[in-house]
Order: sequence, then structure tokens, then C-alpha cells
Amino acid sequence: MKKTVVRVVCAIGQAGQLGLKGGLPWEGDRSPEFVADVARFFDVTRGHVLLAGPKTIASVPDFARADRELVVVRSSMDPEHTLRRFAGRVVFIGGGPPVWEAYARFVSHWDVTRLPYDGPADRWFDARWLTGGVRTRVARNRTLRSNGP
Repeated sequence: MKKTVVRVVCAIGQAGQLGLKGGLPWEGDRSPEFVADVARFFDVTRGHVLLAGPKTIASVPDFARADRELVVVRSSMDPEHTLRRFAGRVVFIGGGPPVWEAYARFVSHWDVTRLPYDGPADRWFDARWLTGGVRTRVARNRTLRSNGP
């Protein structure tokens, strides 16, 4: 049986920020680094499967829907069973901490871009995911304060 290749491509802020109020903390920033990161995400995932929660899948723009297979996953779904459906394919796991906690043990490649964002967040990257993902509690209600102006 062909193996499913499981990957993650994501961006984090300078201190590991991932999310803020259900979105990306840098959402809407049109600076070149942020625009390039989004374009790269769509380029890297093109032609592959993207498994993510309903909010993440709903946020995929129309132009990107035709050239990748989008699959909504939920916390009640068994990751091993879900991944078996895509034997021989490359599957990207999206959607942030709850999904990465469930799928981290299957991920063979983490592609993490560190963006020049140094502001508040309520979701953080957990480096333990990189070593197979011990189920951890997602840090909440933690605010990073910038030393800048």
C-alpha cells in the first residue's frame, strides 16, 4: 500500500504567534513578506489535499479551490482513518492548533515561515508538534506586548 505523505506549511510571528480572534494576527497586511507567504502557501499546496477545519476551508478563495482537494476535518474524526483515504498522495494539514495537535504524529515535514509580526495573539505554535506532537493544551489568553512604538 502506498504511504500518505503528510506535511504542514504555516507561518508564525516572531514569538510563535499563530492566531488572533479566529484569524491570522497579520490578516490584511499587504506588506511584501505577507503577500509572498500567502502566494507560496497556495503554490506549495497546489495539486495536493488540504485537510483543515471548517473555518480554514471556508477561507480558501475561489481561485484556489479548483487546483487542490479541500477536505473538512473535525475533532471527532480519527486522523489515521482519515489519512488512509489519501494513500499515495501528499496531504497538507491546515487549520491551526487543534488540527495540528491531532495530526502532528503523522507529519513528516513541517515548513514553517517566520514572519516579521511582533504583535498580540491568542494562538501559539507549539514546538512539541515538531517531534510527533504530544497532545498539549493550546495556550490561550496570552498577549505579547511589543517593545516598539
